[in-house]
Amino acid sequence: MKSITSGVFALFLISIFLSCESREKTELLEPPVIAPFEGLDTLATNDWWNRGESPIINLKVPRNEVIAFGIYTVSNETLKLSAQLFPLYPNESREVRLEIEEEGNWKEIQTQKVNDLGWSALFRVENWDTKNDIRYRLLHGEEASFEGLIRKDPIDKEQIVIAATSCNSNKDRGDRENYVRNINYQNPDLMFFAGDQSYDHTEHTAAWLKFGMQFRETFRNRPAVTIPDDHDIGQGNLWGENGKKAPIVDGADGGYFYHPEYVKMVERAQTSHLPDPFDPTPIEQGIGVYFTNLIIGGVDFAIIEDRKFKSGPRNKIPQAGPRPDHINDPNYDPETIDLPGLTLLGERQINFLDYWGKQYMDKMKAVLSQTGFCGGAHLHGSQENRLHADLDSNGWPQTGRNKALTKIKAANAVHIAGDQHLATVIQHGIDEFDDGPWAFVVPAIVNNYYSRWWWPEDEKPGKNSNTFLPWTGQYLDGFNNKITMHAYANPDSESNGSGYGLIRFHTDTEEVTFECWPRYTDVSLESASQFKGWPKTVSLK
Repeated sequence: MKSITSGVFALFLISIFLSCESREKTELLEPPVIAPFEGLDTLATNDWWNRGESPIINLKVPRNEVIAFGIYTVSNETLKLSAQLFPLYPNESREVRLEIEEEGNWKEIQTQKVNDLGWSALFRVENWDTKNDIRYRLLHGEEASFEGLIRKDPIDKEQIVIAATSCNSNKDRGDRENYVRNINYQNPDLMFFAGDQSYDHTEHTAAWLKFGMQFRETFRNRPAVTIPDDHDIGQGNLWGENGKKAPIVDGADGGYFYHPEYVKMVERAQTSHLPDPFDPTPIEQGIGVYFTNLIIGGVDFAIIEDRKFKSGPRNKIPQAGPRPDHINDPNYDPETIDLPGLTLLGERQINFLDYWGKQYMDKMKAVLSQTGFCGGAHLHGSQENRLHADLDSNGWPQTGRNKALTKIKAANAVHIAGDQHLATVIQHGIDEFDDGPWAFVVPAIVNNYYSRWWWPEDEKPGKNSNTFLPWTGQYLDGFNNKITMHAYANPDSESNGSGYGLIRFHTDTEEVTFECWPRYTDVSLESASQFKGWPKTVSLK
């Protein structure tokens, strides 16, 4: 017994010695790529292996788990698939292999290099077969793999379904099993993540990996659109002003505060799998663009960038509140802030929407973006903080808002967005009430952080209100924009107002049904119910 005990102890000492020796060797490795920025993405760049335990996600995974996920779209018979990896050690391969299954056998079709900034690799395969489901797998090294399904184009379906989410707050770092279970049960044709997938501002790669591990089972076997918003690129708010350098992190002067290579890394991770941009010309600082369109079955989705060209408010308009973007004076004149020279979507995107709206007239159409085109919330952060107008919304500048809505309406499209932490269904008015497009802003994934409320100060319904909720009907928002509120889910609703949207495009009847599901509802149960006020079906005929 004594000799056995001694042997076990000896093996234990040897394992400690080998572990220490291995750790010493690892610590002495030199990173092949040094990040061009400092104090950003520190958990996943340079000698990342010498960092302590990550508070966001464990980055030091077993090497057979180093491929976190793949995410893809197919457009114009071109597959674009981004492979997302956990950080690699200097002595590991920087190649990822893509294989597809043909008649029961795996066939390698492409190899791509991994970028050490962000740890992603992009595959582009032209002449893709869109008529059949095709299994794929991503491979790295000897053991790491990730498998999924490239779906065929659902051109034969009479209903195209999209699931939409936004605002994945880091106040809750747990799993997202309720969302994954429900969404996969409802089996949409497309996933849309409208922004703020990451709330860790200066640590995007770790936060993006966390998001991907939470939601990858929703896009493992279906296409997905992900677009970054302000928190993803590290700012509380973003007014991009064509890519200029922002002098302070709040961004109210307009522009991007953090290093352009960091911004480009974020956009590469989240948007490189999208269809090619309509006009790829970079903006200032060499930052790219991604506005484009994607056709799924009988629906043509325009994907736009709300904030990239938008003017910042500071020193451009009279300040009427504690911050350049918050107006809490109900006596201010909205016309004083709708000034010549202010930009919302920018001419490039307006030209895109004009062109897009005139193409594929046999398709139903929808615009996907980050936020809504009005002030759709009264109370911000707490019930004591009433804002008359929030310039972070696309309700401002009003001239740019009306120009964008005119193009969306001319395309006979609906608008789907997130960002507001408050689910709403609104029909916009441009010149008159209800002459604009319908819009569905989906709820936050996590809504216990900076919640918002629709709560008219007089607590009265508007003209032509419905019977489902008390404060519906026609209103002027804080910018004097005309809106008709049809449904809203305040934080005192189920699941604190958190959840996701499901949008059904009935291509046979040209109707769209907006559904809004609470986070903690099990949609497989016969008793499952949506937020009060939903579903809402609208006709585009």
